[in-house]
Amino acid sequence: MSDFFSSGWSIYIAVATVAGLAACLALLIIAARRRVMAGDNTTGHVWDVDLRELNTPLPRWWMWLFVLTIVFAAGYLALYPGLGSAAGSLNWTSAGQYQEEQARARALTAPLYAGFAATAVPELARNPQAMAVGERLFANNCAACHGADAKGSKGFPNLTDTDWLWGGSPERIKETITQGRQGMMPPMAAAVGTPEDVRNVANYVLSLSGTAHNSIAAALGQSKFTVCAACHGADGKGNQAIGAPNLTDKIWLHGCCEDAIVAMVTNGKTNVMPAHGARLTPEQIHVLTAYVWGLSNTAPAIAGN
Repeated sequence: MSDFFSSGWSIYIAVATVAGLAACLALLIIAARRRVMAGDNTTGHVWDVDLRELNTPLPRWWMWLFVLTIVFAAGYLALYPGLGSAAGSLNWTSAGQYQEEQARARALTAPLYAGFAATAVPELARNPQAMAVGERLFANNCAACHGADAKGSKGFPNLTDTDWLWGGSPERIKETITQGRQGMMPPMAAAVGTPEDVRNVANYVLSLSGTAHNSIAAALGQSKFTVCAACHGADGKGNQAIGAPNLTDKIWLHGCCEDAIVAMVTNGKTNVMPAHGARLTPEQIHVLTAYVWGLSNTAPAIAGN
């Protein structure tokens, strides 16, 4: 209830809740009373010639069962939050319970993680038990963006190859997981020149990786690439210090055609990798780092690059 704009909303919710419970109780009491409405114990209503509505009250056990649910609701509201912004006598919150459960879980797994924390990442990546834990950490915290197979998708990096925006060493991976990353490609069309110049630059970028392109346009765009070289380097191989992609490796995060590159140069792009330092313990991040590092440092991954 912390999102109320004023105390008036809290009072409104509390009054509506109490009034609703009182109305339910009153309705039960009224319905339980037997009132003679006709000499034959019916309400006097007749349907389809001979169907008559009996004036039979609710069974007492049924009525008291409903009363007990109302009493339970009143007790619940006294103990737990439910009446507007009132915290309840137990001062319980879902966030507090979550934190307590997390603390208990971390206490139980602390001995396991302590053993992992003392092991270097390359060695830990060869530990089946650690990698089983890392796989679960990845599934719970990373798979939503990078995919269950860690191969990413458009806009989300593939973690199974050796192409890294911010560096693929254990130290850089751990830094990325802990602090997060924010990559920004500013709109550069005005700096490049005319729309035709932008298309020429796009073709030159495609030529750097040997991707199909217009060679005449690429030659014209080479001189304009100097605007891009400040981040991507004169050779187009990028800069991991600032997350500038390598443009020579045929790995395209946001599309690999002329139109996609023109859109990127024209509109720019901002990508955010959220920080997990507050979500995971240092020991969990260490295991997750080993798992992610191992994805691109297995024999098949190295042989394929």
